[in-house]
Amino acid sequence: MTREKKHFETEFGYFSEDGREYVIKDFRTPKPWVNVISNGKYGLVISQIGGGFSWIDHANLNRLTRWQQDLIRDNWGKYFYIRDNKTASVWSPTVAPVMKNPDNYLCRHGIGYSIFSTEYHGIKTELRIVVPFGDDIEIWSLIVKNKSSVPRELSVFNYFEWCLGAAPDSHREFHKSFIETEFRPDLNAILARKRLWEIKADRGHWNINWDRTAFWACSDPIDAFECDKEQFLGQYGNLVNPAAIERGKLGNSQGKWTDPIASLQKNIVLEPNEGKEIHFILGAVMQEEKIGEILNKYSSHEKIEEAFKRVQKKWDEFLLPTRIETPDAGLNFLANNFLKYQTISGRLWGRAAYYQQSGAFGFRDQLQDSQVFFYSHADLALEQLRLHARHQFANGKVLHWWHPIIEEGRDGGMSDDLLWLPFITIQYLKETGNFDVLDEPLEFYDDKKKKPLLIHLLRAIDLSITRKSERGLPLILSGDWNDGLSGVGLDGKGESLWLAHFLYLILSEMDFILKRRGLQNKAKDYQREAKELKKAINEYGWDGEWFWRATKDSGELIGSRKNSEGKIYLNPQTWAVLAHVAAPARQQKALSSAEKYLLKDFGPLLFFPAYQKPDEFIGYLSRYAPGVRENGGVYTHAAIWMILAECEMGRCTRANEILRRISPIYNGLQPRRYMAEPYVTPGNIDGIESPYFGRGAWTWYTGSASWMLRAILDYIIGVRADYDGLRIKPCFPEDWHHVIMNRYFRGSSYHIEFKRLEEGEEQSMVIWMNGNKLEGNLIPEAAPDSQVDVLVRF
Repeated sequence: MTREKKHFETEFGYFSEDGREYVIKDFRTPKPWVNVISNGKYGLVISQIGGGFSWIDHANLNRLTRWQQDLIRDNWGKYFYIRDNKTASVWSPTVAPVMKNPDNYLCRHGIGYSIFSTEYHGIKTELRIVVPFGDDIEIWSLIVKNKSSVPRELSVFNYFEWCLGAAPDSHREFHKSFIETEFRPDLNAILARKRLWEIKADRGHWNINWDRTAFWACSDPIDAFECDKEQFLGQYGNLVNPAAIERGKLGNSQGKWTDPIASLQKNIVLEPNEGKEIHFILGAVMQEEKIGEILNKYSSHEKIEEAFKRVQKKWDEFLLPTRIETPDAGLNFLANNFLKYQTISGRLWGRAAYYQQSGAFGFRDQLQDSQVFFYSHADLALEQLRLHARHQFANGKVLHWWHPIIEEGRDGGMSDDLLWLPFITIQYLKETGNFDVLDEPLEFYDDKKKKPLLIHLLRAIDLSITRKSERGLPLILSGDWNDGLSGVGLDGKGESLWLAHFLYLILSEMDFILKRRGLQNKAKDYQREAKELKKAINEYGWDGEWFWRATKDSGELIGSRKNSEGKIYLNPQTWAVLAHVAAPARQQKALSSAEKYLLKDFGPLLFFPAYQKPDEFIGYLSRYAPGVRENGGVYTHAAIWMILAECEMGRCTRANEILRRISPIYNGLQPRRYMAEPYVTPGNIDGIESPYFGRGAWTWYTGSASWMLRAILDYIIGVRADYDGLRIKPCFPEDWHHVIMNRYFRGSSYHIEFKRLEEGEEQSMVIWMNGNKLEGNLIPEAAPDSQVDVLVRF
């Protein structure tokens, strides 16, 4: 038997040999290390000790199980207990909630599943949690094996609390009054319904039923059940030692008058070396008669294993089309597996994690996230564009965020939100060449008369052009990309220089599209606006060594050498490069200043120095503790834009160095300092003014994952989609001599091999496509469904 190769191992865990699992070997991780598993509708969060919760469509408005965030104690979840009925000893296969130290423990967080393997006093258990595609359910498969030399009489129990609707339901005395539970022997399941749903109703306040029936079912005939929390725990009991488990028997309580839970009991007798497999299914349906159909669909081990294989195959469709092989295994693991998984399962589908349970769509957020689909399913990126276009007002403004199910949202007055629609559309057009989509009619949020997508884009850009100061710079309003600058422009006078860069880039990029559509006059208008904007940026925005960030309504500068705090901000420097808004020498100077003042051991700070006291005319970012999150922390999203800028300037060593500094895998090699999961990107890392410098936080639910993927594939590997094909511009570390990339592009697969030129060879990049030498650095689009071989000597 070959032993598994362990990558990037620490005292807490390691990556599996193929990089598709993170294996936790010590459950005492510095913080909860979780998996976010979703099929696009149904989702769950589960930690390395079994904490977490489940939902359908919306993690807050449509939550199935109760959960409460506690940053110290991970003690809310869906739990299992195993009781030795001869000794009365009790333990949990996920460690929690009993918290007895297992003799052996592994938790494998994989792509679409988690598996707990534990052993305690001769009983080995394996518990696998998976969310199949196509049904609103999760399947818990438990294998119990007797490895001792004597027969064992065991009871398996579970426990969780019903939520059934909006969360958090902290006023439990109120909410419990609307939930009813019922045990159905014919289904071998507990059913739960709620006669109240905390959403807008046609006939009065909160006057509607929750629209589903939830169920918790077992594959085997059960021996007892319990739906009453008090009967399970005891009036003064707890999850560690519940009264019902101490008795060894559930009480079969159900009905409408108690604090509702779900618990099933299955008694088993195992001879030495004998094992038993039991499956449990949690889910919810709109038509109650569908429960039996679902349970029959997953009624055997074989059917459940087939479902698990379908989950793996489905995720392969997202992971495999575009992959890289570089000398950096950590980079490969992120780009090939976990960045895609984090973005799709956590951000786009689940829209929830341990540190944020949103459920809403952010206009700028999920648009940027959808870039992950470019490498495998561009049609899904288009679906995201369509969805967001339908949440744009007819005058061009957009909802800052909105809630599915109720279709209500908030116009937050953010100045940048609306521009992400043209930005992502431009990237989509480069990726697909599908210009016909610009003619697709789509309704507005406040006007059901459909207009072509192109009109949606122009409405956003045109409105942004009107929002300018007397100096011709964009107004920041309630905030730009940084929501924390929430007090800068509330009087309609404060300016955003970062937004000026962003708008300039979009105006420049629209030139090709408008001319292709025959809109020559509109193209001229935009180029005139771009020229004037560029002049204003360079005339007013340069601060001597760098670009300032913004002006307050009073005209006072933010991010200037004149400031004692917040002297230099990162984004204006990086986007000056990405937008090519300044002369090359000024771009070089701006980026060098960012390196000099902001680049630290764990990546570039968002700005420096941090604010020590709240400033109501800056916004809530000044109210964070210094060095935390947006107040002088390493904000991963912005840090990745610095990687892009370094690549644009040809500073490849620095680009790769920054990528390594913010990599969760390499930071995770110091787990007690970094604390966060080493397999997904964090929203931020504490900056130098925090006593916890280097601590990762706000993991999973961050827009940095899709941008890090783009940074690796488009900028470091340097294969970037353009209107006529794939443009090649590698930005490798000096010690990389051989790299392979499989790139999905417009229905074809491109096998691209990079080989560094030897000393003495002509030192200029040469590209061969299917054996034919190309001129320049563009790989032209191949015929559909082609297999293309490319050799790049550089």
